[in-house]
Amino acid sequence: MPKKVDRHERRTLIADALMRVAARQGMEAVSLRHVAAEAGVSSGMVQHYFRTKDEMMAFAMAVVRERTQARVTEAVVGLGEEPPPRLLLRTMITALLPLTEESRADGRVALAFLAYAAVRPDAAAGLNEDTRELVAFVAGLLPGPYAEERAAGLLALMEGLGIYLLGGQYTADQALAALDAQLDIVFETAGAAPARPDVAARRPAGRA
Repeated sequence: MPKKVDRHERRTLIADALMRVAARQGMEAVSLRHVAAEAGVSSGMVQHYFRTKDEMMAFAMAVVRERTQARVTEAVVGLGEEPPPRLLLRTMITALLPLTEESRADGRVALAFLAYAAVRPDAAAGLNEDTRELVAFVAGLLPGPYAEERAAGLLALMEGLGIYLLGGQYTADQALAALDAQLDIVFETAGAAPARPDVAARRPAGRA
């Protein structure tokens, strides 16, 4: 009796191969042939599951989102029920930053996909919806007025820190210090959190 093929498992195998190629060589190196070679399957098999490169990219990003969501969920569950908003935000953003080998690999693929989607509006459609939902969620945790604008700024900081971490411009300690400083500003401005004494100690000499 022929072995039943798990379509999702096979597509995930191919998506994982795509992500390894993209992480090592950049998105320009991604092709049906290169992905097939990396996955150890034929080009025909890749084409059977993905008709175009865009389809492969969209599925690979869905895999990255699933992995990222799993990391965030695991980190947040560890906080217990009803954690303080600042702690919840810090934990969530820390889980989203590329601070581990696994998250760095996913982050390199996500960054490559952003560049790829920048000139392909159709490919960016899913990202746009994800961004709106994330901004709305973060805004719901922030005190005071202009919560949506401040949430957008906080997430923009997260994206910038992610790029600096991937590029080696920032260490993990530097990125987390910058995140803590911004969270202090966001919550202290609204009078929702006391000043933390360790923030001043982290500021470079000569700065107020």
